[in-house]
Amino acid sequence: MKLNERSLAFYATCDSPADNAGFLYKRGERHTAYHRRWFVLKGNMLFYFEEPESREPVGVIVLEGCNVELCDSAEGFAFAIRFGGAKSRTYVLAAESQAAMESWVKSLSRASFDYMRLVVRELEKQLEEMRWGPAAGCGGSRQSPSSAKPKCPERPPALPAVVPKENSCAVWNNVPGAEQPPDSSGCRGHGDEGSPRPSPPPLPPRRRVSDGEAAAQGPSTFCLLHERYSQEVARLRKDWLDKQRGPRP
Repeated sequence: MKLNERSLAFYATCDSPADNAGFLYKRGERHTAYHRRWFVLKGNMLFYFEEPESREPVGVIVLEGCNVELCDSAEGFAFAIRFGGAKSRTYVLAAESQAAMESWVKSLSRASFDYMRLVVRELEKQLEEMRWGPAAGCGGSRQSPSSAKPKCPERPPALPAVVPKENSCAVWNNVPGAEQPPDSSGCRGHGDEGSPRPSPPPLPPRRRVSDGEAAAQGPSTFCLLHERYSQEVARLRKDWLDKQRGPRP
């Protein structure tokens, strides 16, 4: 994999927030001696410098396809970053305390895009459960004297047949008057017998639409959920920065 050194150096030293930063002891590849380096984690890239004030990183580790695990070493609080493959290098690092080691292991384990993909899938699953809820049968134990057929609860508006996108992210909105998904509940109001349980509609297709159509849509539930989680992340980051600065005099 080829990387642009100038772009990496700029990204490593720019003012963008880091996911974690601090001193770690790094074991050499040829020699087993440990060297104290300043590490900065941004996204799925782990940069290390000779000093915090260094203008360029000494190296970078791309955290894709790796496992972070504790290991036995002469240096205390050691852990290793292992990559798959026979000729892949294993990076052995050591922290200065137990708390620092746990913090780094947790941050590095969550840095890869594979982990983010799992988080997105889980959020999508929770979103679907929030939108549709558990499947339930139609009708109830009581019936009105004028009608012998049970009434079905009102179904939420169907997902749009064409899904707009905002910043390359699909926006799933309920649009009034949009085409309804096929009714599989068996409650049509006339002539159907029994009350089978409805099944949730299939996920809408994801494809591009024009800018005019995308602008006509309102904020989606997914955007609201994303905004709520981003506020929590911002609060946790603020607390972490306050701890790094130390107590105020």
